Amino acid sequence: MRIPFVAGNWKMNTTVTEAERLVIEMLEKLDRVEGVEKVLCPPFVSLVAINMMLHGSSVKLGAQNMYFETKGAYTGEISPLMLRELCEFVILGHSERRWYFGDIDEIVNKKVKAALANKLNPILCVGERLEENEAGKTEEVINRQVTAALNGIEPAALSRSSDEVAKDLIIAYEPVWAIGTGKAASGEQAAATIQFIRDVVAKIWNETIAQDLRILYGGSVTSANIAEFISHPEIDGALVGGASLKAEEFVGIVEQTAEIKKRIK
Repeated sequence: MRIPFVAGNWKMNTTVTEAERLVIEMLEKLDRVEGVEKVLCPPFVSLVAINMMLHGSSVKLGAQNMYFETKGAYTGEISPLMLRELCEFVILGHSERRWYFGDIDEIVNKKVKAALANKLNPILCVGERLEENEAGKTEEVINRQVTAALNGIEPAALSRSSDEVAKDLIIAYEPVWAIGTGKAASGEQAAATIQFIRDVVAKIWNETIAQDLRILYGGSVTSANIAEFISHPEIDGALVGGASLKAEEFVGIVEQTAEIKKRIK
């Protein structure tokens, strides 16, 4: 059984003080929820402070991006070596990174390789834009993004078993047209696309990894609609944006995920 996974992506929100206050508001309740892997992804400037606050709890820490080189003359960038002392997870390939900052498929691939090589767990984001969705190109786009992101990555080359690769890598399906718009995909749409992602992974690696891999939905997820997604066995959790900035909302999403997934085991 795949362990459900819920991550909060705070994006470019919260000062260090605000981030600390938000963690204080939600940590005790999050820590009590069992059966779900819980991850907070604050801005870089808050990683040290939040790392200390989460110490000894069941809530884990992630970063929102990283560069693929470990060190060098890359002004303003953050390397995997810098992150791995602070957090376990890193979001890669988010549509905002692809769209605003030029993270093309080849760059995402380099970042995924660098994360795995440096013992960080990538949360790989894939998803189509509205015009691609309306043109019936969802599977074409998803196939290209997943295939490109995992290109050249072999479990044996990483000294990992299939189980370890499936545990270390998370994929998040985030249709671009649903991110921050309030317009979420339907549960059926999300589940069908996530099953397609599993089929793509099975072709790249094997069926075992594809079935063990955790795949999330992201895009206007709230406590009011999380049940629609989590009730589908194909969907293993959520990458939550705006709702993760509200303590009660995020706790509600995590609690419902734990309850529903326990019920449908």
